[in-house]
Amino acid sequence: MPSLSYQERCGELRTYFDRTAVEAWSRLTSDAPVSRIRATVRAGRDQMRRTLLNWLPADLKGRRLLDAGCGTGALAVEAARRGADVVAIDVAPTLIELARERAPDDLGSGSVLFLVGDMSEDLGRFDHVVAMDSLIHYRSRDVVTLLAGVAARTTGSILFTYAPRTPALTLMHAVGRLFPRRDRAPAIEPVGSDSLERQILGEPGLRDWRVGRTARIACGFYTSQALELRRP
Repeated sequence: MPSLSYQERCGELRTYFDRTAVEAWSRLTSDAPVSRIRATVRAGRDQMRRTLLNWLPADLKGRRLLDAGCGTGALAVEAARRGADVVAIDVAPTLIELARERAPDDLGSGSVLFLVGDMSEDLGRFDHVVAMDSLIHYRSRDVVTLLAGVAARTTGSILFTYAPRTPALTLMHAVGRLFPRRDRAPAIEPVGSDSLERQILGEPGLRDWRVGRTARIACGFYTSQALELRRP
């Protein structure tokens, strides 16, 4: 079960996106002009989304996919266009409303169901799970617990991202506190890659899974590490 720290952080993020950052997030995830800082974050997120989509099968017809922390729904829509039946969840109701408004009417053979929720909930079985930049706000122990929980209901792959602990990223976060609040991202929890992989390998709920591909995207004020978990 998720810890109290996880539940508290969920509440903080819900408040942040629903009351403080909804307008900024709406602009960031659109084609609207943004500050130079946010432009690098937008470019980095676009590159990360392409990376994760490239790790999924090109043909997702008949597959069920969970987009955990879907934000405004860009990845969910792309997966649905490949034929997937997507369940897209986010802890922030305002972001889910925005995702529903932006979703195209015609998704071909795929579909998207947007729901308010988080990875700790049992939403059924999936072929693939994607959590892009939604677990970066939680402690590594909570992240591994969440991964183990969803792994029990997943048959194919789990793709997620985390904030790698690097000197450059640590310095960048410190510098970022000097900028106006509107240009600050929510608090994240940097984690060492070796430490995270050890925790994954030592988690009983993930004993049937193996670490696969990894990729780091660094673009200005955006740095995120993608990791793939697969059944052998």
